[in-house]
Amino acid sequence: MTESGKVRKALADWLPLWGPLGPQELKPAQFWSQGTSRASQRAPSLDLSCPDAGLREEAWQDRKKRLTPPELEPTQHVLTRAFILSPQPILYSYFRSSCSWRVRIALALKGIDYETVPINLIKDGGQQFSKDFQALNPMKQVPALKIDGITIHQSLAIIEYLEETRPTPRLLPQDPKKRASVRMISDLIAGGIQPLQNLSVLKQVGEEFQLTWAQNAIISGFNALEQILQSTAGTYCVGDEVTMADLCLVPQVANAERFKVDCTPYPTISSINKRLLVLEAFQVTHPCRQPDTPTELRA
Repeated sequence: MTESGKVRKALADWLPLWGPLGPQELKPAQFWSQGTSRASQRAPSLDLSCPDAGLREEAWQDRKKRLTPPELEPTQHVLTRAFILSPQPILYSYFRSSCSWRVRIALALKGIDYETVPINLIKDGGQQFSKDFQALNPMKQVPALKIDGITIHQSLAIIEYLEETRPTPRLLPQDPKKRASVRMISDLIAGGIQPLQNLSVLKQVGEEFQLTWAQNAIISGFNALEQILQSTAGTYCVGDEVTMADLCLVPQVANAERFKVDCTPYPTISSINKRLLVLEAFQVTHPCRQPDTPTELRA
């Protein structure tokens, strides 16, 4: 059972003790369709010290003692409070977007159920340029994640928010030196490679030069990344635990393959990518298995 599944099961047992979430008492079955939206309207931000802004701190401390489900681990209590405060997260995504894929992997690893709203970056001139989506994300880019009453843009910012509010499993090492390495590698990929071969840049380059441009950008970045990984890697990019760096690596290798980059000169990158791709979280979030994946590209 996933982390979120355990929490949902526990909530079904102890939620009746919670008390009224609005004008009338809600039964557990009603909570998921009504209660979350009511709770989020009353307390839209995730405040771990006092989850319900409508309760005085004194009253909350008393109620918290009675409402903490004993079968949950301490880290799951954070996730429980997140479910109470917010409806199901919504991810605005494009199946082939490597930035969206990073976030999908993080959500999968942390066992967070979410709804996908596909944003086709090509159809109709790019649905990211619609007025509705621009209101959601003025940068006109995916991904965007609605969660806990806020909307977050930029994949690394989203992943770090998930890490801070749903810390299990850990995607940033506790050791500060390893944590710095994870962020360094993540930024190298997310800021130094992927944007240079992004759709918006390739449009400016022109169709005739797109393939060469993308290949040069990826090769230049991979030359540096391979050297760095030789000093940081264990089983994965940094040591033997999956981290945010790995969430950036796999989608970028997929981009390299799409642009016909020869990865033979990058044995460290290739071996880490191969080990990651057998993990369930990387498989279920793969571009070939998304709601908006075209039929001819489905696996």
